[in-house]
Amino acid sequence: MTEALLELGGYIALKRPDCVLGWDVSHGELNVDVAPSSIKGLVEFLKTDSTCRFSSLVDITGVDYPQRPKRFDVVYHFLSMYQNHRIRLRVSIREDEMVPSVTAIHPSANWFEREVFDMFGILFSGHPDLRRILTDYGFRGHPLRKDFPTTGYTEVRYDDEQKRVVYEPVSLVQEYRQFDFMSPWEGAQYVLPGDEKKEAAK
Repeated sequence: MTEALLELGGYIALKRPDCVLGWDVSHGELNVDVAPSSIKGLVEFLKTDSTCRFSSLVDITGVDYPQRPKRFDVVYHFLSMYQNHRIRLRVSIREDEMVPSVTAIHPSANWFEREVFDMFGILFSGHPDLRRILTDYGFRGHPLRKDFPTTGYTEVRYDDEQKRVVYEPVSLVQEYRQFDFMSPWEGAQYVLPGDEKKEAAK
């Protein structure tokens, strides 16, 4: 399998040198780094080329690296059911950059791109309906960014008394306990396994 993927990686790099910035095979999958402006052209090539035939878009996701100048990676996973191969495309972008949408080539990318926009704030140019898909209307921030607060900003819940949806600041309450190392919780009178041996030794 690895030899076939190495051959495929070399073939793609040879056929589309304008798109491929680099490639490797790791963990049984072919990884290709792509320039943002070339993602549409390469995705179309991978779908239509008779050697590749990556007709199934499995997923699109993002990865946040706040310390890098190109903060985000947009990662695409494709499957070729004809060749039984998988490929991963990576596009690195700055926070203010947009990635061309691939919905015209793979309509299933519509909701994937909306999810990446919602969770990371990455914009896809040419998307037919780029709006939030998982968070609520009026939600602030992007939950999968590394700088998003751990507890978020607001909580949405239905209030039975007010008979409506209410928005409240999120606050997590944690009751801290002191452990005496003889029992799991303070004040508990548990007999721990092995205690009977201590008593017998007296």
